[in-house]
Amino acid sequence: MSVVNLHSLDIAVIAGYFIFVIAMGWWVYRNTRTGDDYFLAGRTLSWSVIGFSLFASNISSTTLIGLMGTAYTTGISVANYEWMAVFILVFMVFFSIPFYLKSGIRTIPEYLEKRYSRRCRTYFSTLNIFLIVFVDMAAGLYAGAMALQLFFSGLELWQLCAIIAVVAGFYTASGGLKAVAYTDVAQAVILLIGASAITYALLAELDFDWILALAQLPKEQLSLIRPLNDPTLPWLGTLVGVPIIGFYFWSCNQFITQRILGARNIKHARWGALFAGFLKVMPLFIMIIPGALALLVFPDIANGDLVFPTLMVELLPAGMLGLVLSALIAAVMSSVDSSLNSASTLITLDFIENPSKPLKPEQTAKIGRILTLILMTISAIWAPWIEHFPGLWFYLQAVLAYAIPPVVVVFLFGMLWKRGTAKAAYVTLWVSHLSAAGLFVLTMGGFLSLHFTYVAAILFVVGTIVYVAVSLATPQPTADQLRDLCYSKGASDEAEQGDVALWKDYRWQSAVLVLFTCVVVILFW
Repeated sequence: MSVVNLHSLDIAVIAGYFIFVIAMGWWVYRNTRTGDDYFLAGRTLSWSVIGFSLFASNISSTTLIGLMGTAYTTGISVANYEWMAVFILVFMVFFSIPFYLKSGIRTIPEYLEKRYSRRCRTYFSTLNIFLIVFVDMAAGLYAGAMALQLFFSGLELWQLCAIIAVVAGFYTASGGLKAVAYTDVAQAVILLIGASAITYALLAELDFDWILALAQLPKEQLSLIRPLNDPTLPWLGTLVGVPIIGFYFWSCNQFITQRILGARNIKHARWGALFAGFLKVMPLFIMIIPGALALLVFPDIANGDLVFPTLMVELLPAGMLGLVLSALIAAVMSSVDSSLNSASTLITLDFIENPSKPLKPEQTAKIGRILTLILMTISAIWAPWIEHFPGLWFYLQAVLAYAIPPVVVVFLFGMLWKRGTAKAAYVTLWVSHLSAAGLFVLTMGGFLSLHFTYVAAILFVVGTIVYVAVSLATPQPTADQLRDLCYSKGASDEAEQGDVALWKDYRWQSAVLVLFTCVVVILFW
């Protein structure tokens, strides 16, 4: 695909987008004074803001480009990540969210301190910061800048990385989580409009005959289930590996869950998570299936990563191209701003703030802003270097499948099993990660051939065995140690303490969302 020359109308639309997000950050800054304001938006986020922000933070540039590209080359099985997220979000609504909000934590690693010990919190927070800064944030910047180079040929990769990092860093440092969440709402809307515009333009090329177009695709292209030996996403890996990775991403990762912690109350946190679940079904219809249908209109695209840019350039008129390009930029910005805010939150609250000598609210906000600017600089410098070390980047991304399962074991059993102990959690993290390191060396060295979803499942089983064995060999936690931190059959919440209209009851909302998702999955099974 050749470099694209943008129309002046497209440039004006993009400029308007940048002005909007900067103005939003400045507007929020005026009401952001304390650490609670900065890191948790003053715990004032409504369900709609939470839902849109969760969705926008999840749809990075790599996701937007990757979903269409993978659907084009291998079919719609990539949607398994999307619908599986719905069930994880529903699990969060019933279990994770009550524990997180009732315990009053400000960071997700803090839950591990309350449930287990300080050293578990420190261990996981260190890991979470590393993954956020060097994998999540770098991925968003690098992949986004690479895609944008097709449209801004006059700028070098490092210049694009710097521009994105500076703009995202400005409004994140200014307004903290509230600025991130409110700009994410706008960015989510732009993402949905942009993807819908491409879908509409593509269907116009197919005479708006959705059914006939789908009938022309190979049957395996429209199936969520792939063969057991499929290199992309085997069906067994979908069942045993994807839920583990998804649980970490949605329930344990500060990058995502910070919005939940900033909710005005447990009801809005639950409604926001369920709203995000509904939004997660939409990519199948406006990103993934269009990627598969692009095969009928543009059958000769050599690289899947060029499917989204090709559809933009070939199908969209001036002005609309600028809007969709703004959606791509929004995808980059929403992942970068979330990374900056969550990493600065973890460093400030988990490492700098001393429980015995707490900082003043104004001090924590100031430290958070300084850290955001420092992290912005690190990301702007680090991301362009990925181009020169492709092997290193491959290993960093692969680390996710190896690092996540032990964390999931510790969180999941900590929430659901009262017998789990602090020593078991700490030993599980160390033993499982040492096992993961050995498995990583064997796999990357070519001695083993394992799909990353199988790796996640194996390490989850290893972690479970270690956790259960050590827990049974150590004293059980007391009831006071477990209060508001572990599942109890007699636990009550707002929905059970009084009459609630069905449409407001999170249990009915969850049932409708699960039913809707199951229908969609069955249709494309």
